[in-house]
Amino acid sequence: MNEARNRLLEGLKDGLRKGLDGFIWMMKIILPISFLTALLDWSGLLSKMDFLLQPLMNLIGLPAAAALPLIIGMLANIYGGIAAMAVLPFTIEQMTLIAVFLLICHNLIQEGVVQANSGIHPLKATLFRLTAAIITVWTCSLFLDTKTPFDASPGGLQAASLPFAGMMKSWLFSMLGLSLKIFLIIMSILTFLEIMKKMGWIHPVVRALSPLLRLMGLSRQVGMLWMTAVVFGLAYGGAVIVEEAKAGHLTREELQELHLSIGINHSMIEDPTLFLSFGLSPFWLWVPRFIMAILATRLLTLWVEFRKKGG
Repeated sequence: MNEARNRLLEGLKDGLRKGLDGFIWMMKIILPISFLTALLDWSGLLSKMDFLLQPLMNLIGLPAAAALPLIIGMLANIYGGIAAMAVLPFTIEQMTLIAVFLLICHNLIQEGVVQANSGIHPLKATLFRLTAAIITVWTCSLFLDTKTPFDASPGGLQAASLPFAGMMKSWLFSMLGLSLKIFLIIMSILTFLEIMKKMGWIHPVVRALSPLLRLMGLSRQVGMLWMTAVVFGLAYGGAVIVEEAKAGHLTREELQELHLSIGINHSMIEDPTLFLSFGLSPFWLWVPRFIMAILATRLLTLWVEFRKKGG
């Protein structure tokens, strides 16, 4: 009894510490990027790039300004994309599509390195994630009204029409509210995950999820790696994924199926909950990429079987 209590307290202590560290780390990214984005918007430079980006963004039902959070998220990380999105006047529907894209396609350089060291070529992994993001967002756009003009959102800063001091005040209040929401989310999630680790609940959860693994077209052998990516993400769970893949317990096909699945469907707890602070629907944050991950893995399995029969 005392041992379990000690593990619980240790998990609580470690979780709160990691949550605070994680929050501070995120704010170091979010605050400067969001300020620079607000400055770009206020200066009018962002709107002048519309003609370069509008054709591509039209394909996925987004205004040209959406390219900024998408590019930042792809090259940096999801927090940078969120920071840029937070200070631009997008509608809820437009933010939903941006969120779906970023949830699949973010931090491509760092996470590509992780995938390269654990069983799949980084270019292949990156192109696949980019393609999956475009297809998923395009499909979601068919069900959402994204035709509202970019400058018509009631929740934006409307920075271009404000004096500099007014823009700063709007940015500051918007960031204070967002930071508080992110703080509560990060502290809760990381504390819960640390308690799960200390109490030894991770492996039983993996066993309980065996039917879900079969639904997703994955073998039970990749269960722990899948769980690591789903809970901690590719970047945070990278060390575990790389070490286990190097152990040689998995076949090339199993690793490819795993990577295609987790490339779309990773960090399923922390990342989507960050977007909840914008008032987005949980359905769009979890369901579309879950379905896309299943379809991708199933199609890969069919392709491998077809090649074997052809050979």
